[in-house]
Amino acid sequence: MAAKKVAVVIGSLRKDSLNRKFAHELIALAPPSLQLEIVEIGELPLYNQDLEENGATAPQTWTHFRQRMQDAQAVLFVTPEYNRSVPAPLKNAIDIGSRPYGSSIWSGKPAAIVSVSPGATGGFGANHHLRQSMVFLDMPLLQQPEAYIGGAAKLLGDDGKLNNDSTREFLQKFMNTFGAWVEANAKN
Repeated sequence: MAAKKVAVVIGSLRKDSLNRKFAHELIALAPPSLQLEIVEIGELPLYNQDLEENGATAPQTWTHFRQRMQDAQAVLFVTPEYNRSVPAPLKNAIDIGSRPYGSSIWSGKPAAIVSVSPGATGGFGANHHLRQSMVFLDMPLLQQPEAYIGGAAKLLGDDGKLNNDSTREFLQKFMNTFGAWVEANAKN
């Protein structure tokens, strides 16, 4: 059986962000049933409905993003928390993917959220705000285990790799559970 294609969407745009480093660690821990690939969101212009109404052609970056996400069978969101919520680039990508109305690329795709923060709460606010959007977008969301990675900078070595065995074990369990979730909920 072919591995399920999973789009990894990272909420932070920094090339050296903790979230990007954790995304790479999650990809490395994925079970063979999943094929994970990062889908970049940094070049997406802000969503503006006027740009594709009344015969206007949507920006090419929107079209490319939508096509890449359409090909994915599941989505793994890895996000920091900005001001107790989701970073603007991630919300923008969600909005672009959900439009035009009735053509959402998100609908029915199993998903999971990992929030990563140098702070103690592990991005709890961002994680839960993103969960609210997933309900509206009709994405079956992995409920347990919840993944709030606090004190994230201390969990990575100078090479950007996990240096904490209990975190590695937790993330391995998370990815295995996510793999089973995708298998049970992916449409194709």
